[in-house]
Amino acid sequence: MRWKGRGEAASYNSRRTAAGQPRAAGHDARRYYRRAAACEGEDFPAGRATADPMTQTPTTALSGTAFATLLLIALMMGGNHVAARIAFDHGVDVITAVAFRSAVTALVVAFIVWRQRVPLQLHARHRWSLPALGVLIALQSYCLYSAVARLPVALALLAFNLYPLFTALAARLIYGHRAERRLWLAMPVILVGLALALDVFGAASGLGASAHWGRIGAGVGFAVAAAAIFGLALVVTQHEAGTVDGRVRTASTMGLVGLFACAAAAVQGGFHFPTAPAGWWGLVALTFLYGTAFTIMFIVLPKLGVVGNSAIMNVEPIFALTLAWAILGQRIAAMQVAGGLLVVACVVWLGLRRR
Repeated sequence: MRWKGRGEAASYNSRRTAAGQPRAAGHDARRYYRRAAACEGEDFPAGRATADPMTQTPTTALSGTAFATLLLIALMMGGNHVAARIAFDHGVDVITAVAFRSAVTALVVAFIVWRQRVPLQLHARHRWSLPALGVLIALQSYCLYSAVARLPVALALLAFNLYPLFTALAARLIYGHRAERRLWLAMPVILVGLALALDVFGAASGLGASAHWGRIGAGVGFAVAAAAIFGLALVVTQHEAGTVDGRVRTASTMGLVGLFACAAAAVQGGFHFPTAPAGWWGLVALTFLYGTAFTIMFIVLPKLGVVGNSAIMNVEPIFALTLAWAILGQRIAAMQVAGGLLVVACVVWLGLRRR
């Protein structure tokens, strides 16, 4: 791996121009690199499969196999959070879960990078953008798992699905980008759906607003914080690390998250391992499901031509709702389910838009 200085970058641009390709600087080049990275492997920020409302390429017709694969990934991601809740209920703490999940995923994706001989050339600005992404995704992972430990799994993921709004806000504040009209139309619908899902007035729980928020307030706060951090990470990915191959970026980011989590565990006196067999199953399952989902993303999805359709994976909260009901016995009211469906529908609608 080596870093390109300004002189090398200029020479690199000259060679690209001579070859009829866009220069590696400027708006057009960034769009070119995003398309190229998407062709080489699904261009997800590390830490979560997502449809970035800022970077989606035009959608194409999906085959039955591709559609089923996307749903399988969403199922695995939902299952990962349900397994995490099982681990948390049996002695595992958030830092231990993040450390194991991230380290194993980093090793899996690093193997993919090595096996597929992905080029590792990086530019000078990646010296700060990749470590910054590592910090952001470490914080996002901690906050999201903290929400899962405190809320019904589906509600934690639904609150996290506010991230498209935070993505637009971060892009506006940092880079001056104006949000599309489509996002402004979806925003109030998402907020209404989330209000229904969270039962903000405590009507479904029968506790009243004050007592209800006393139970869910901390979890919702962690979920919203995770959404805000993830939105910022998406913007940094697009503008500062978009030219890095998605596989390289994910291996780097997950590796850094694993290191940060291990350091945090050392500070707190070590890892908190499960106190019962169910906890071990949960820890192994969350690590396996997360790592397997990422493996499918980077090996199978590019061959199926699903770039631009990854928003379908945002049905993850629906799978989490079903699995949490079947495995954990978590139940939410019909009104909350309706609100959740509204949120998911809006997020998928945003991700599937055509340009």
